[in-house]
Amino acid sequence: MPKKIDPNVRERCVRQVLDTLPQYPSVTAACEAVARREGVGKESVRRWVVQAQIDGGQRHGATSEELAEIKELKAKVRRLEEDNEILRRASIFFAGELDPRNR
Repeated sequence: MPKKIDPNVRERCVRQVLDTLPQYPSVTAACEAVARREGVGKESVRRWVVQAQIDGGQRHGATSEELAEIKELKAKVRRLEEDNEILRRASIFFAGELDPRNR
């Protein structure tokens, strides 16, 4: 299970990368430098920066709000599918109980 990182650290890393981006040849290089200074994973910092750019409209992709909504809707669909399966099995059970051939 991934560890939770303080949102303040996340914001600070993203701000540092975006501020120092012109000094580096790529976003990845800037993320590596900031990650090393802050003691977090470079891939985590890179993903945070990409998501911040998407949220800011600088990149195409699903915003954080859209991702949260998608996650919520997927959970709702999963629960509804489970409920439908329970109802389907119950209807099969009760239909069998009412069948006069089973008496």
